[in-house]
Amino acid sequence: MGIDAPLNMQSHIQQKLHAAFEPAYLEVINESDQHNVPAGSESHFKVVLVSEKFENKRMVGRHREIYAILADELAGSIHALALHTYTPSEWHNLADTALNSPACRGGGKINS
Repeated sequence: MGIDAPLNMQSHIQQKLHAAFEPAYLEVINESDQHNVPAGSESHFKVVLVSEKFENKRMVGRHREIYAILADELAGSIHALALHTYTPSEWHNLADTALNSPACRGGGKINS
C-alpha cells in the first residue's frame, strides 16, 4: 500500500471547508495566476460557499468561521482569500452566480 500524495492547497481547502460546512455548493478557485507571484503559486484563492450553516449569520460571522478553519493556511502560504458566502436561498436569488474577484493591485505587477 503506497503513501498518498500530498494534496495541493486548493484540494486541501476544499476538503476542510466541505467537512466543516456540508455545503450545498462549494467552489475553490486558485486565482494566483492573476497576481504578481511565481508561476504555479497557490497563494490567492476565491471561495464560493453555500451552506445552511450560514442561516441567521451575518457576513462577518461567516467569514470569521472560515478564517478560523483555515487559520493555519492563512498563517502560512495563503496570501489572499476572497470569500463569497451564501445561504441556499441567497444563492438561489443570485441565480447561482458569484461576483468576480477584483483585479490585483499588488505592487510590482507588470502590465503588458
